[in-house]
Amino acid sequence: MEQTPFRRFLSDYCESRLAVGALIVLVVILFIAVFAPLISPQDPYDLRQLDVMDARLEPGASLGNGTIARLGTDDQGRDMLSGIFYGVRISLFVGFSATLLALLLGATVGMTAAYVGGRTDSLLMRIADIQLSFPPILIALILLALLGQGLGKIIAALVTVQWAYYARTIRGAALVERRKEYIEAAQVLALPASRIVFRHLLPNCLPPLIVIATVQMASAITLEATLSFLGLGLPITEPSLGLLIANGFNYLLSGKYWISMYPGLALLMMIVAINLVADQLRDALNPRLQK
Repeated sequence: MEQTPFRRFLSDYCESRLAVGALIVLVVILFIAVFAPLISPQDPYDLRQLDVMDARLEPGASLGNGTIARLGTDDQGRDMLSGIFYGVRISLFVGFSATLLALLLGATVGMTAAYVGGRTDSLLMRIADIQLSFPPILIALILLALLGQGLGKIIAALVTVQWAYYARTIRGAALVERRKEYIEAAQVLALPASRIVFRHLLPNCLPPLIVIATVQMASAITLEATLSFLGLGLPITEPSLGLLIANGFNYLLSGKYWISMYPGLALLMMIVAINLVADQLRDALNPRLQK
């Protein structure tokens, strides 16, 4: 009997220990992101809980209030474990928000170009080609240099960088589906264009978009961390993983490795877990691999 994509997705995970480990790590990361305010030993946003006398303490040292800093503290006296929990939360929020908005924008542009065709298709695709011809980080750097720092601004920059990938992908899939009989039958029945696009054409173009969205979410998280590390992403008052890594960069040579190493490991684990899940999702949604 033919397996559904969801069952094939689960069966592939049961056969691969690496995939199971990645899924477990991703579930733990999602749990940390959702319940960070409840499980964090310290609120890194609350300046009243920070003490400069606790700055750059080694892992396992005691803070002034008696709390044990399991992973040490940074140069502001912030507990690294709490900073990582909140940093994971911010990174996932930025990555998910930017991916969702870019997906919506790119899908709208791609479907419009494929269904309308003609000069509209040519114009929209030329804009997408111009977008894709530049390195993503260069466009993001220029936009953030003009807009400034902030959570909403970095999400807007990431959406601007990523929408063209979705537009190109869904246009190619929609052009193939548009030539099939069920679309021609809907047009013969004089159904509204919006109904044809959203109820018939779009659902059959979603599988490749889902895979690309998962991969692009990891790219968005990495790009946000890079921009924050360069000082153009989130402000210093918001402990994103990129900022936590940047805070400890100047102290690496003095032996205070934990300020950068632990946030870097958290970022690495999150990116690897998302990419492994994306690989399994790609195999599950690939019709050529269906038994």
